[in-house]
Amino acid sequence: MDKTYSPHAIEQALYEKWEQAGYFKPSGQGSSYCIMIPPPNVTGSLHMGHAFQHTIMDTLTRYKRMDGHNTLWQVGSDHAGIATQMVVERQLAAQGINRTDMSRDDFIEKVWEWKAQSGGTITSQMRRLGDSVDWDRERFTMDEGLSNAVKEVFVRLHKENLIYRGKRLVNWDPKLQTAISDLEVENKEQQGHIWHLRYPLADGAQTADGKDYLVVATTRPETMLGDVCVAVHPDDERYQTLVGKFIELPLVNRRIPIIADSYVDQEFGTGCVKITPAHDFNDYEIGKRHQMAMIAVLDDHAKVRRQAGLYTATGEAIDAIDGFDGTLPAAYQGLDRFDARKQVVADFEAAGLLDKVEQHTNKVPYGDRGGVPIEPHLTDQWYVRVAPLAEVATKAVEDGDIQFVPKQYENMYFAWMRDIQDWCISRQLWWGHRIPAWYDDNGNVYVGRDEAEVRAENNLDANVNLRQDDDVLDTWFSSALWTFSTLGWPEDTDDLRTFHPTDVLVTGFDIIFFWVARMIMMTMHFLKDQNGKPQVPFKTVYVTGLIRDEEGQKMSKSKGNVLDPLDMIDGIDLETLVAKRTANMMQPQLEAKIAKRTQAQFPEGITAHGTDALRFTLAALASTGRDINWDMKRLEGYRNFCNKLWNASRYVLMNTEEQDCGVQGGELQLSLADQWIIECFNDTAKQFRHALDNYRFDQAAAIAYEFTWNQFCDWYLELTKPVLFNGSEAELRGTRNTLVTILEQLLRLLHPLLPFITEEIWQRVAPLAGANGDTIMLQAYPQPQPERFANARDDMEWLKQVIVGIRNIRGEMNLSPSKPLPVLIANADDTARARLEQNANFLSALAKLESLEFLATVDDAPASATALVGRMEIHIPMAGLIDTAAELARLDKALEKAEKEVAMFARKLSNENFVAKAPAEVIAKEREKLQNAEETLQQLQQQRAKIAAL
Repeated sequence: MDKTYSPHAIEQALYEKWEQAGYFKPSGQGSSYCIMIPPPNVTGSLHMGHAFQHTIMDTLTRYKRMDGHNTLWQVGSDHAGIATQMVVERQLAAQGINRTDMSRDDFIEKVWEWKAQSGGTITSQMRRLGDSVDWDRERFTMDEGLSNAVKEVFVRLHKENLIYRGKRLVNWDPKLQTAISDLEVENKEQQGHIWHLRYPLADGAQTADGKDYLVVATTRPETMLGDVCVAVHPDDERYQTLVGKFIELPLVNRRIPIIADSYVDQEFGTGCVKITPAHDFNDYEIGKRHQMAMIAVLDDHAKVRRQAGLYTATGEAIDAIDGFDGTLPAAYQGLDRFDARKQVVADFEAAGLLDKVEQHTNKVPYGDRGGVPIEPHLTDQWYVRVAPLAEVATKAVEDGDIQFVPKQYENMYFAWMRDIQDWCISRQLWWGHRIPAWYDDNGNVYVGRDEAEVRAENNLDANVNLRQDDDVLDTWFSSALWTFSTLGWPEDTDDLRTFHPTDVLVTGFDIIFFWVARMIMMTMHFLKDQNGKPQVPFKTVYVTGLIRDEEGQKMSKSKGNVLDPLDMIDGIDLETLVAKRTANMMQPQLEAKIAKRTQAQFPEGITAHGTDALRFTLAALASTGRDINWDMKRLEGYRNFCNKLWNASRYVLMNTEEQDCGVQGGELQLSLADQWIIECFNDTAKQFRHALDNYRFDQAAAIAYEFTWNQFCDWYLELTKPVLFNGSEAELRGTRNTLVTILEQLLRLLHPLLPFITEEIWQRVAPLAGANGDTIMLQAYPQPQPERFANARDDMEWLKQVIVGIRNIRGEMNLSPSKPLPVLIANADDTARARLEQNANFLSALAKLESLEFLATVDDAPASATALVGRMEIHIPMAGLIDTAAELARLDKALEKAEKEVAMFARKLSNENFVAKAPAEVIAKEREKLQNAEETLQQLQQQRAKIAAL
């Protein structure tokens, strides 16, 4: 093996071998185990969230594959309707081409061309992470099989009256001209205003305090053009006499009623709320409750219409509302919503109806793709009636057929499912699954898998003109079918029978409703087991936290704190890192600040750490369900861990290659150290499995680290040296055999977390340990074995305490590590004496002893430094070992320095001004420093007393 561990030299070459050899494919043997990858957007690139979740999924997949399961990690990507269409539109715009200048088919062809050339970025990055997915089964939500599944589901749901078309309020992106989901809405905090508008009372009515108007407060004055009523709380005594009376709505000269509704907060503002059902989601619900008609004053571009759309409370178009035909005042027609806002406010002020204006900080909803404020907009859309589906899906979690890890996320799931609204599934895009519905010239709607089926089922001859719906389906619609459509449904395939239901879904909490819940609903509706019971899509939902930066901030391009996992694998220089973080910033004025912060954080850029170190770090930080603050020091620490494993393996190979390791037979005489490490590993394998089986990846990483670094590398390898230097043939054979067999098993244990380094080392170690096979990933995963050496662990752990005690004395007394020490033992019982005598070679080598003697009584000990192991006392006579005067002088200097530190921290904490003004965490840190300084001072004082006593 190379002297230095170089991830770059091994990782990509190994992955190519694995993939070409087909090691990622299901074996066809054993019980099935299947994980469905959350399909990343085809436009996307790997980010820290991907790296985190993919590490977890790959760890589970490799673990189960090695444990004898017929394992499938299904890979695929999502067509990402809006995102992909925007990417291609931008490319065309750079060539001076507008999408609307093209036919729909020509544009779709351009999208497919883009996917073929650029749509595989994330899949190549997944290979860098070591993802052991079956690439031959890669699916795409727009491929032929999944498209057929989408049409099948739409048609069946429509026939069951679970899909319908209706006019309802949706999130509308005026720039992209499409409805968008709640997940695509970002609420941005902005400084704005609240305008208090006077609405005159009609018919001479007056308020309780004699005013002839009501004051309503609004952040969107332009929507008053579509007001249908003013609402007050039914218990508000100020307005009870006005309920049922009317307002003269300014500017549009319409009479609108005053209604009572318990939604109104009578403590907020004046307790009067203008109601515009066509332009506000809360108003929409109030309007439905009171059967109020709707007046839509903004068009698809968020401009004021000439003629408002008039609708009943259920969305049917009508010609007039109480004599109002929908014609809006000429002064506002064609104005953009924000220009209309200014004009409305100016006109209220001119009419003396602007009561006051207040500064106001509010959250404005923006479309995350279009980048403009979204508009609640009344449009015709397709909907899924989800309540019947949600009832079954909720029961599956209630009954335990699906488990959430951590369990508390069940409450989030239940909260959504028990208050579920119909799902808007149509989008006004060209890229996506086109809705399988056709219209004739009379507006009749026909749903079918294709036009031929529509004509056949409805007896429509060729003379009837049909036009397919222009809309496409919400991307979440096709991904809701992911667990079964990828396995060949609606066909009854072997894959579907073998791998469904799948085992675990790894996902973030933010899409429990948008994706997880919808998958459960759709799967349980369309898939049934042999007894007709609805089939769940997966048995466990493992919910991960978010990866945040080191200060706990969410990573985002606008903050310039994003970390690219590939940069941590391959390394990146500071100049390139700064350029990457400041590229395409929405706020160029922040570039200098972000550059400065990046330089402070990474003065020399980011060094290469390799994939295994990154994966191990992510696993180690994966405490269940909690957000993770990224820690570069942990990454560096686990890069050192990989180095430690590499160097330990080189030591093993140097002492076993071309040597008799007992694989071919011969007497194996095992030392206590050999017996101890065998039992240690056995316990480690048991604990490690338990951690993985319970999704405690952080515990698994800690268990692996503790055994590998502390027990195997630091202790056991040192304990082998006395045997390897002076052992008999049987002892040599026994220790060599233990070295290679434990290392080979350890590599298998670590492989799911550290796939590359373990494969590279295993190829060298496996033949020495008698292991057969071409790759570690198809070897059996270590199983806990029956205990073989009952006393070995107790004996060895006791001896370790003795060695540590002697080493501590050596350190405290500033004695050279190479200087042999005489050791005197007092209060040793029979067990202690036997342990010391039988393992004198270990003690002599690891504690560097000159001699070992047993004292009859403690009183026989000369002036010594001492350590205790239970009741037994370890004495090391100091006379002649150290220069007492020189050591006292050194300690006096150290004491002086320690006393100054204690005084400094104490003085700082006694400063009332500092304590009053400093943040709590700063004060806590200073108190911790004081405590540490006091402990250091105490230790030095004790040490000086010992030396002075000599």
